[in-house]
Amino acid sequence: MRFHRPKTTRSQIAVIPMIDILFVLLVFFIVSTAFKKPRDVLRIELPTVHEIPSDTVADIRSTLALDAQGNVTLDSLAVPDGLLESYLVAYQKQNPGRKLELEADKSIPLERLLKVWDSLTKAGIPIKDVPARIKLPQ
Repeated sequence: MRFHRPKTTRSQIAVIPMIDILFVLLVFFIVSTAFKKPRDVLRIELPTVHEIPSDTVADIRSTLALDAQGNVTLDSLAVPDGLLESYLVAYQKQNPGRKLELEADKSIPLERLLKVWDSLTKAGIPIKDVPARIKLPQ
């Protein structure tokens, strides 16, 4: 027995209008794309001050020094890594009113300098009261 099957017509997709739409979208994306130039690394130059000869001493300060290898010294006392904050707190208790001066080497990484400033802040010493001298490598 044969059943009646209705004829199925294949739906046809109009390809030409789709190509037109895709072409318009392609042109839109090309025109609206902002090409950016790649940046390698943000270079930060630490400020340096050239010494000016003077006969007067404005203020006697203790020296917090950072050498090129990242070692920290507080008035010729070597400070172990991670203990700078406790050394600064003890220094403030032993020498109340004595101010600090940061003497850093120009070749130290900025991250190390930021860690020292963070330790100063945690010890209760305002960073603006600690002037920095950056030593140029010779």
